[in-house]
Amino acid sequence: MQTPGPTSSGSAPSSLTAAPSAPSTHSPAAVHPPFTCAAPIRSLQDVQRLETRPLAEALPVQSTYDIFVNSAAAFGDKTALTFLPTADPAAEPIRWTYAQLLAGIHQTANLLHHLGVGPEDAVAVLLPGCLEYHLALWGGEAAGIVQPLNPMLTDEKIAAMMTLARAKVLIAYGAEGDLGYWSKALRLRALVPSLTMVLRVAPHDEAPEAAPALPAGVLDLAARHQHPGDHLVSGRRIVASDIAAYFHTGGTTGAPKLARHSHGAQVFTAWGSVQMQGIRPEDVGINGYPLFHVAGVLPGSLAALSAGVETIIPTTGLFRNREVVANYWRLVERYRCTYLSAVPTVLAALANVPLDGADISTLRYCRTGAAILAPELAARFERLFGLHIHESLGMTEMAGISTITPPGVNAPAGCVGWRLPYMQLRVVALDAQGNASDKDMPPGQPGMVLFKAPNLFSGFLDPADTAKAFTADGWLATGDLGFLDDQGRLHLSGRAKDLIIRSGHNIDPKVIEDALGAHPAVQLCAAVGAPDAYAGELPVVYATLRPGVQVTEAELMAFTAERVDEAVARPRWVQVLDTMPVTNVGKIYKPELRQRAACQAVQGALAAADLAAQVHVQADGDNAVRVTVEHAPGADNPALLTAVRNLLAPLPLRITVAPHTAPA
Repeated sequence: MQTPGPTSSGSAPSSLTAAPSAPSTHSPAAVHPPFTCAAPIRSLQDVQRLETRPLAEALPVQSTYDIFVNSAAAFGDKTALTFLPTADPAAEPIRWTYAQLLAGIHQTANLLHHLGVGPEDAVAVLLPGCLEYHLALWGGEAAGIVQPLNPMLTDEKIAAMMTLARAKVLIAYGAEGDLGYWSKALRLRALVPSLTMVLRVAPHDEAPEAAPALPAGVLDLAARHQHPGDHLVSGRRIVASDIAAYFHTGGTTGAPKLARHSHGAQVFTAWGSVQMQGIRPEDVGINGYPLFHVAGVLPGSLAALSAGVETIIPTTGLFRNREVVANYWRLVERYRCTYLSAVPTVLAALANVPLDGADISTLRYCRTGAAILAPELAARFERLFGLHIHESLGMTEMAGISTITPPGVNAPAGCVGWRLPYMQLRVVALDAQGNASDKDMPPGQPGMVLFKAPNLFSGFLDPADTAKAFTADGWLATGDLGFLDDQGRLHLSGRAKDLIIRSGHNIDPKVIEDALGAHPAVQLCAAVGAPDAYAGELPVVYATLRPGVQVTEAELMAFTAERVDEAVARPRWVQVLDTMPVTNVGKIYKPELRQRAACQAVQGALAAADLAAQVHVQADGDNAVRVTVEHAPGADNPALLTAVRNLLAPLPLRITVAPHTAPA
């Protein structure tokens, strides 16, 4: 008898239950206990104690598919996923149990197998936050290789990634949403030669009679219900070295790179996260990270689902939905959440949301990552909510997690905790080119962070990209700068590429950001280098203000200068922005700020020469600016072009100077 599968989106009841079922005899996976924490981690010695067992003995699970078989056997009728149709805490959610989730994974994998997807075929995913995303992820990995896609990228970049991966099937949201999902999916059909089928995911509230007619080559994901829900028809036996996913890294500017994750790497991330954080079946958490990003998929979802946790999906918009942020504390109260996880920019927004009597006493752990935590934000969170923020380090190249500060360990801001068990971690000096050297730094001395680990990725699809990611002796060069303290914890200061180099002085932008971030009016801030003809770069800083607060840029500049001891590190200016540019996962996006600073440096040079009124300046890519020179009607003034070129030549930028061309 088949375990009942999840109902289709349009007809799912508010709460579903299913009796636990014994593993099918068809299943090739051996059943193991779910992941549990052996003992709380409070020191590096606790981490090392776990390593006394061979890894193969401590972690016999081979694949993400095995994880869901194990969880369904242990937690069958317990809620695995809770989808919130709206951000209203009083609204009825849609729930799937662990048994139903496994049945849906089986059905989805079997549908994909029926469509010709094999272990080396990619299944692309273009979805917002929804329950079906987990069918696409884990069913895709059970059948082939899943490729989550960032819907905010252009059609051309998405098509290029799908073509590189030779994606065979695209699972896409069947409505426009706020990012034009469905129309984008239909356009991609003509742009990706390898694509043979599009599977449409109906919105959760779509009535059956409202479903559109589907063109040839498009099928509703509900067709999965025609396939068995109790085993993999393919009979596939997945081993740890099999590739599970292609995750893209980069892509906001330049060509995205596709990182290959093995099943073993993803399984290790889930297991290691459970050990370091003490994750337990009683836990409940809101996962507002996008599921095209490793943070949302692996430490955010797979770790929880490997240990019996209830994971809440807060609307299709996730943390991009302002109502989710506005109602966050009431949602915590409503669902009795035990942990909070969000990037620092989301935490900064939550700090502006008053509790208004919400009971958040169930929260036992608050974790952040993706960017360094500002000390003032950490202090504000503790002051307002009584929550200490624990930091972690994760990256796509290490399946989403590298170090974690466990519950019960209150470290200072910037400390991202201990390495996971069985990992190797080094901090080495930078060479003259700013790359990793082979000189290890003693505790307390900064350098570049290097890793070797069981969850290290299997390389990029492009071998040239893979070669650049590693040192000559095989360590992953993270590009992160930091130091180890006397307890073996890693502290981060920033990225090597974000260092501001002023006349040979390496300036850590975090020094400036911590100084300005301490101002009570500042919500977010970021320091970058502005190009300068003499110093190479000058430190400048951008800020956004907390709602309803007013302060002048001159006041912020004076406040910062007082708190930055080294004269060369004091910013040349502070500029207040209405909004801070952020990536699609909420990290401050410094390349855009560097472009802005470059344009302002060019405009400043032109203004000093009384030429600003005759030119238009715009960013033209990384470290590049385009200057368009206006001419008087009917006049050709090569002397003006030459003067502008000569004036700007000393700036360390790629500058294109061209005459204005009137439209035909």
